[in-house]
Amino acid sequence: MFQTPQEVLNYIREQDIKIIDLKFIDTPGIWQHCSFYRDLIDESAFDEGVAFDGSSIRGWKAINESDMSMVPDPTTAWIDPFMAEKTLSMICSIKEPRTGEWYSRDPRTIAQKSLDYLIASGLGDMAFIGPEAEFFVFDDVRFDQTENTGYYYVDSVEGRWNSGKQEPGGNLGYKPGYKQGYFPVAPTDTLQDMRTEMLLTMADCGVPIEKHHHEVATGGQNELGIRFAPLVQAADYLMTYKYVIKNVAKKYGKSVTFMPKPLFNDNGSGMHTHQSIWKDGQPTFAGNEYANLSKSALHYIGGLLKHAPALLAITNPTTNSYKRLVPGFEAPVNLAYSQGNRSASIRIPLSGPNPKAKRMEFRCPDATCNPYLAFAAMLCAGIDGIKNQIDPGDPLDVDIYDLSPEELAKVPSTPGSLLDALKALEADHEFLTAGGVFTEDFITSWIEYKLDNEVNPMRLRPHPYEFALYYDC
Repeated sequence: MFQTPQEVLNYIREQDIKIIDLKFIDTPGIWQHCSFYRDLIDESAFDEGVAFDGSSIRGWKAINESDMSMVPDPTTAWIDPFMAEKTLSMICSIKEPRTGEWYSRDPRTIAQKSLDYLIASGLGDMAFIGPEAEFFVFDDVRFDQTENTGYYYVDSVEGRWNSGKQEPGGNLGYKPGYKQGYFPVAPTDTLQDMRTEMLLTMADCGVPIEKHHHEVATGGQNELGIRFAPLVQAADYLMTYKYVIKNVAKKYGKSVTFMPKPLFNDNGSGMHTHQSIWKDGQPTFAGNEYANLSKSALHYIGGLLKHAPALLAITNPTTNSYKRLVPGFEAPVNLAYSQGNRSASIRIPLSGPNPKAKRMEFRCPDATCNPYLAFAAMLCAGIDGIKNQIDPGDPLDVDIYDLSPEELAKVPSTPGSLLDALKALEADHEFLTAGGVFTEDFITSWIEYKLDNEVNPMRLRPHPYEFALYYDC
């Protein structure tokens, strides 16, 4: 919509917009924001930024060095559809006001540095990313954890577990079966109108949209499709995607979660991520090798497979992520590649003769990740694969889920826990610090944050199912 600060400022004046909302992402991947009266946003704000307290942002500054600046990107401007007062929203990157340098722990800055690294390598000048984020819609969500209590409760009018429930007006019985929620029509699919509003609202916010549909799990699992985009833009779009979906759901009296595994015994939510590199306006992944890929594309895959255990500490960064990634179930835990094969962690979609559609899809990630960090980390792994000509091995063109235990034992698997992934990241992260994309400081702080705030707190708390297993032992 806009390209320059002056265009944004002209629009603010012409439309008499009084409130400007500046959004930025913290390290774990949650949008933060502050709203400013228009007089505070002038041309200098797009260069020097607007001051805020960085010590209150998770994983960032100490209180004695807390002053930071958020710098809005004029190309990200859109009218926020959820505000009573007409409000212009923009996404920011973060600067150090003392030096004028971009902040090394700012995820959006890291994402941009990964593109700079790609260009400096000579391997390409653009990376395109197409994320497919799944989510659940619930009607009731309750959870708590105290010294003597720990529980969660989620409910959905679509949940199969409600097939025997007495409901106002009578239970009509239209509940998707377990693992049978893919593509049902109304009345079984109750969320058509809400998803349509989500999709069209995203379009109003500048996100390039494609489709929407119900997903496999019972209990309101869904997906909205957005088009691929340049790496930083793709992360911007994904954050807008999450913001819009949650707020539209709230309008309908419902709640959205991107947790990978909120339900036991049904499909979890992932974020399959399509990737390709271009140079001089041409796709570099199209060629005459396996599945019509180029050698560089195969080496890119080799980099992803080699570094996958460490990558997952960033692309699957929660303890709940590994409730989805469990061997023996329909989950992308097998570190192999194949064309058109959804049982492998890397799939080469059947894209037809058009070389511009040639890409690969990494199926492990989930939407609890910080997309700027996740997309940057995957690109770094791929660049490392190309630079070092990492052989991905032979493709695995079989249904991996049907392999015998002996055959399956030969296929590498994803880490079994966040702790295992963090250990892998600690041992293998030179591919991330190459080119100065991630710093050692960031890697160290990321591991410490995850251990102190997620892994160790989970270790300290008894699980409700442990009472069923062990209480009378």
